[in-house]
Amino acid sequence: MSEAAPVRVPQTGPVRRCRRDWLTDGAAWLFATGWTALVAWLWWSDWVPATSMPSTLMIVDVATGVVASAAVWLRRRWPVTLAVALVPTGMFSMATAAAAMVALFTVAVRRRPAVTLLIGGAYAATALPYFGYQLNPLQPQAPYWWDVLWACVVTALVVGWGLFARARVQLLQSLHDRAVRAESEQHLRAERARQLERERIAREMHDVLAHRISLVSMHAGGLEYRRDASPEEITRAAGIIRRSAHEALADLRGIVGVLRTAPTGDLRPQPTLAELPALVEQSRLAGVRVRWNGRLDGAESVPEQLGRDAYRIVQEGLTNARKHAAGATVDLSVTGAAGGELVIEVTNPAPVGGGGAPEIPGTGTGLVGLAERAELAGGRLEHGPAPGGGYRLRAWLPWPA
Repeated sequence: MSEAAPVRVPQTGPVRRCRRDWLTDGAAWLFATGWTALVAWLWWSDWVPATSMPSTLMIVDVATGVVASAAVWLRRRWPVTLAVALVPTGMFSMATAAAAMVALFTVAVRRRPAVTLLIGGAYAATALPYFGYQLNPLQPQAPYWWDVLWACVVTALVVGWGLFARARVQLLQSLHDRAVRAESEQHLRAERARQLERERIAREMHDVLAHRISLVSMHAGGLEYRRDASPEEITRAAGIIRRSAHEALADLRGIVGVLRTAPTGDLRPQPTLAELPALVEQSRLAGVRVRWNGRLDGAESVPEQLGRDAYRIVQEGLTNARKHAAGATVDLSVTGAAGGELVIEVTNPAPVGGGGAPEIPGTGTGLVGLAERAELAGGRLEHGPAPGGGYRLRAWLPWPA
């Protein structure tokens, strides 16, 4: 017998039952009705001596059992009321025992343990007067103390079962709430990582755009105040202005859609693909064995924004390899050509975490930020288990002609 979460909610209208509730309540009604039918059959069979019970009392017993069985359908709306109403019937009716146990179980699941123990004690106490003047139809020859003992044992079992079901439902609800909260927090962390990545890209572009615009302003000011400038000087200044404006526009295209915040922290020039050999050497000094030929055809034509994105991706890949597979050999590949894509691949052939060194803790949002960076650049990023074992990080970034 299963129940909903043990939460006390005031009912102001009809109880809405789902399919599972209908099946559960139907099974409880069949159980109570079947017990009533069994008691009626025992009263009017040869199992019980004919002179032991007046016929009027037997009819009242069975009729009360029928009414109590029908009242089982009200247990969800008025669990305590139903259970308390069935307490007096235990002093004169054996047919209501099943309905009373169903009501007691419902109280144990939906109400505080103190209420359950109080009603359960009242049910057990009704066995004292009942078996004092009536026979047990199941065991007519059993002694008085035996019947009372069995009534107390059955009541205790129902109370224990109900309290266990209540604790189990509360545990499942707690685990569900914890899982929902953890998922919500993970979404917030991922969104925060994307936001931080956008802000970091904007900060990286701060010094670059400032340099471009300052060149344009300086040479435009020279043309304004140097009225005696020669045609060659004017041509040269105009070329610098045009080139700086085009480069500034190209840089701006790389950060369209980035949410810009006030620049904070260090605004020194950010590393590009030209600093990749120094990054590899630094990783080797930190204990990461990196295999890379150190060559990329056309590296000098890689735009600065693309170089920064590639540098950050390689940096994160080597950092993750050092965190999760310390001492393993990492394969680094950077290939591509202008007019196509720059492909970056960082592969660790050893099993993740199998390097023997303790794993370095992290926030788990670095790859989320990289994916956001690659998407803003018009590319894509994939990471996961490598076909031959280990872990692989791959990125494709557009390389304009």
